[in-house]
Amino acid sequence: MKDEKKTKKTGKLLVQIMKFGVVGGISFLIDFVVYTIVIKVLGSWEYAYLPAGFAGFTISLIFNYLASMAFVFQRKDDADRKKEFAIFLVLSLFGLLLNMFVLWLCMNVIYYNVAPLQNLFADLVTLLKSIGIHAIASAQEFASYVAKVIATAIVMVYNFVSRKMTLEKKEDE
Repeated sequence: MKDEKKTKKTGKLLVQIMKFGVVGGISFLIDFVVYTIVIKVLGSWEYAYLPAGFAGFTISLIFNYLASMAFVFQRKDDADRKKEFAIFLVLSLFGLLLNMFVLWLCMNVIYYNVAPLQNLFADLVTLLKSIGIHAIASAQEFASYVAKVIATAIVMVYNFVSRKMTLEKKEDE
C-alpha cells in the first residue's frame, strides 16, 4: 500500500517535471529569441549580453507565469492571485539575478580571461562558417549563447524547486 502510494506520487512528480520542461522550453525559446535580437541590435558591445539577458528573461517571465500556474502547478485553494504573482515575481527576480550572475561569470570571469577558450570559440565559428553556417557573427556571440544555455539550465532547476515549495498546493491541503 505504501509502495503504491509512493509510486503514484513519483509518477505525478515526473509528469509535473515533464510539463514544467515543456513550459520551460517554450519560455526558453521566447527568452533566447529576444536575447538574440537584442544581442544583434547592440552589436559587438562587450556587455550586450547583460541587457539582452534582462530583456529575454523579463519577457518570457509573463508567459512562464501564466503557463506554469495553468498547466504545471496546482494552485492553493485559498491563493490570492495578486499575492501568488508577487511571490512568483520575487522568486523570478532572484532567478533573474542568478541568470545574470551566471552570464557574467561565464563571460567576464571565464571567457574573457581564458585565451584558449576564446581561441576554441573562434575556431568553432570558423568551422561553422566553413560548412555553410553563417548565423553566428563572432566567437564572442557564440560564447554568449553557450553562456545563456548554461545560465538557463541552472535557473530552471532553481525555478522548479522554489515554485514547487512556495506556490503549489500541498498534498494535505
